[in-house]
Amino acid sequence: MKLIDALRTTGSIREFTEEPVGDELLWSVLDDARFAPSGGNRQAWRVIVVRDQETRQTVRNLYLDAWRDYVGHVLAGLIPFSPLASDDDRAAALAQRSAAIAISKPTGFAETLDHVPVMLVVCADLEVLAATDRDLDRYQIVGGASIYPFVWSILLAARERGLAGVMTTIATRNEEGLRRALAIPSTFAVASIVALGYPQKRHTNLRREPVEAFTTFDSFDGESFGPTR
Repeated sequence: MKLIDALRTTGSIREFTEEPVGDELLWSVLDDARFAPSGGNRQAWRVIVVRDQETRQTVRNLYLDAWRDYVGHVLAGLIPFSPLASDDDRAAALAQRSAAIAISKPTGFAETLDHVPVMLVVCADLEVLAATDRDLDRYQIVGGASIYPFVWSILLAARERGLAGVMTTIATRNEEGLRRALAIPSTFAVASIVALGYPQKRHTNLRREPVEAFTTFDSFDGESFGPTR
C-alpha cells in the first residue's frame, strides 16, 4: 500500500471479525511501530497485551464507565472533557449520565471492548518524557508527542497487514483502576487503549477539513494558506 493511500484512508475502526490475530503478526506490527519518533529517542512507551478475560472485563468496565461520562457531555451539547470546560459545563454533563446509561447498546464498542481480537494498553514513562509545557499555566499536551506517534505507527503497521483498529483515550479517566488491574507503576501514565483486528468493513476515503481551513500565513489570524495566492 502506498503511504499516501494509507494516510487518507486509515480511519478509526471499531468493528472486527472473529478471526484471531496471531502473536507473530502482532509482534511484527509492534516491530515496525517501534521506529516512531520520540523525544531524545527515549522511546517512553510500554505496551501491555491484555489477554486474560477477567482482566479484559475489568478494563471494559472502566472504559464503559468513562464512556458514559463522555456520552453525557455529548447529550449536554458539550465537547467531551474539554480542557476549557467550566464548572457549569461539568455539572451539565454529569446531569446527563443517567440518560447516557439508558441509551447504552449491548452491542456497542464500549460494551463489548473485552471481546476485541487484540487489546493493547499503551503506557508512557513519565520519568523520561520531555514535557516542555510542564510549568505553563494551562493544560499540558506536549509530552504526548513522544507517545502518540508510536500509537499511530501501530495503526499504520496494522493497516499494512490487513488489520484495522482504533486509538482511544476514554479509559484514562479511570486511570487508577487501570493501574490496579494491570499493575502499572505510579511513574507511568496510561496513554491509550488500542483495539486491533480484521475489519468487518473495508476502509474508505476519510473526510477532513481542507488545508485552507486550518493553515495561515505569518500569524494565527493571517491569510489562509493555499496552493496559490
